[in-house]
Amino acid sequence: MDVGLAHLDRPFDYLVPAELDEVAVPGTRVKVRFAGQLVDGWLLSRADDSGHTGRLAYLEKVVSPEPVLAPEIARLARAVADRYAGSLADVLRLAVPPRHARVEKEPHDEQPTPAAPTEAVDPRGWRDYPTGPALLRALTDGRAPRAVWSALPGEDWAARYADAVAATVAGGRGAVVVVPDARDLDRLDAALTGVLGPGRHVSLSAALGPARRYRAFLAARRGQVPVVIGTRAAMFAPVARLGLVAVWDDGDDLHSEPRAPYPHARDVLLTRAHLAEAGALVGGYARTAEAQLLVETGWAPEVVAERATVRARIPAIAPTGDDPQLARDPGAATARLPSLAWTAARDALRQDLPVLVQVPRRGYLPSISCAECRTPARCAHCAGPLALPSAGGTPACRWCARVAAAYACPECGGRRLRAAVTGARRTAEELGRAFPDVPVRTSGREEVLTDVPGGAALVVATPGAEPVAEGGYGAVLLLDSWALLTRADLRAGEEALRRWLAAAALARPAPAGRVVVVADGALAPVQALLRWDAGWFAGRELAERRELGFPPAVRMASVTGVAEAVADLLAAARLPDDAEVLGPVPAEEGRERMLVRVPRARAAALAEALHSAAGVRAARKAADPVRLQVDPLSLF
Repeated sequence: MDVGLAHLDRPFDYLVPAELDEVAVPGTRVKVRFAGQLVDGWLLSRADDSGHTGRLAYLEKVVSPEPVLAPEIARLARAVADRYAGSLADVLRLAVPPRHARVEKEPHDEQPTPAAPTEAVDPRGWRDYPTGPALLRALTDGRAPRAVWSALPGEDWAARYADAVAATVAGGRGAVVVVPDARDLDRLDAALTGVLGPGRHVSLSAALGPARRYRAFLAARRGQVPVVIGTRAAMFAPVARLGLVAVWDDGDDLHSEPRAPYPHARDVLLTRAHLAEAGALVGGYARTAEAQLLVETGWAPEVVAERATVRARIPAIAPTGDDPQLARDPGAATARLPSLAWTAARDALRQDLPVLVQVPRRGYLPSISCAECRTPARCAHCAGPLALPSAGGTPACRWCARVAAAYACPECGGRRLRAAVTGARRTAEELGRAFPDVPVRTSGREEVLTDVPGGAALVVATPGAEPVAEGGYGAVLLLDSWALLTRADLRAGEEALRRWLAAAALARPAPAGRVVVVADGALAPVQALLRWDAGWFAGRELAERRELGFPPAVRMASVTGVAEAVADLLAAARLPDDAEVLGPVPAEEGRERMLVRVPRARAAALAEALHSAAGVRAARKAADPVRLQVDPLSLF
């Protein structure tokens, strides 16, 4: 039943009336009577008898004879619900898109697309990685290889994924590939069309709209295509004879589902690989601690290039905060655009090459403070941060949007404001004045550019919105590094390196390409960037998290709600003996958060205990909700 209550998270038996016998097949949507109400449900299986001793009710209706819930996806959904202390109904709402009756009735080819003949796939760019060709051969042979891939700078990652998918299809099996956003999806879609030809795959994302999304989903469920690609909406896509699951850039927070039970696309896909005995590919320019754990435990070997190949492909990367730079430019430690960065941009523009400037924040001045005492400027109504939308604009609250025209600092009474954080639009304005004859383009939330021409231009972009330049950038400037590195977040260093590598990968190789990071060269993320060694940094991060007891070295659950509700749930939970309860710490909207930590071997017991406790509260109809998250991205 589609009732997302923890104490009802189990299958129920119903009788099938004779008139529905032919259409009531496993995987169909049904209507049943439950507690006097007509509710939606799924027909999971058929049996000749039931172990239930009481009187059974009949199915009221088969909503559609289309068996949209594949048995493999039903098993996966159950495993994901158990992994994240959630309910099966909540996972199925994520796994199967809402029904679109008109699309179901559209004519379609009843015969699945025939499998491609088995033949070797040209390794092409995979030859740059010693174990890359072997990965493709294993997929072509129908085996289930697993790999954590660290991409070289300038790598056409979409083409490499297309090669891996083509090898899987050549072996007579299907594939599911998940990418963070629509731009990545468009790149992969074009690469797959070029390798497989048209009509051999479908794209699946929540942005398609109800009809197009359901049409693509049905094409996969009916076996009309062997490959599904998409954003996180595709992680549950039904693919027959699954041979490969792949995720690109698994550190991107877009892979984390914001709805209960909050699964992460990487973990869902790895669970699928285990259940279906399929291959798995986790790739990116950077490497997460979770991916490093796969390598260190031997679950998935790494696919990396030799150091000589890396040195030949990387641009010239330099920090601005090391001793030689400070000797030449004493202001490099505090200047937003030190002389090294300014010189790199000027030289690239003189060579008629584009320059990419990465700014961590969008907007004009997204954070401002008192010019006299440096106290952060806050809204008098809701205490939210004030921001300045433009050079002539009036400060306004980023939370409630109220204008603060007559702002006065509550500490010193000052009325002048200064920039605490400079946004992309202000950066573009400043660079436009510094290089008056050069066109300036911005790429961010309002307008994300996919690509730019190869001539001289300044491109100011926020992380994740960097466009690809024809032939590569002559210079990449990574500004305001402190805004990334000083965040109160467990993943601050990992996230900073991920964003820097993604931008630096768009530069030309040395000597034509240069990357300048405005940061101290002694910092570990900067060292990893200088050497282009994401594996080293991921290993360092994982070792530190083991020592401190943080995920993924341990399993940690977050329990958030009002204090009484959190205490009630934890009191009802039969936590493992070795569970450690941390907190409480303040959360948003007057709530609090408690953290429960257990060794990874006790992960299943922790999830079951929390789910059972949530069921007890649901059965009692407790008024205050509690949000359960297992291994949340943000712990603080």
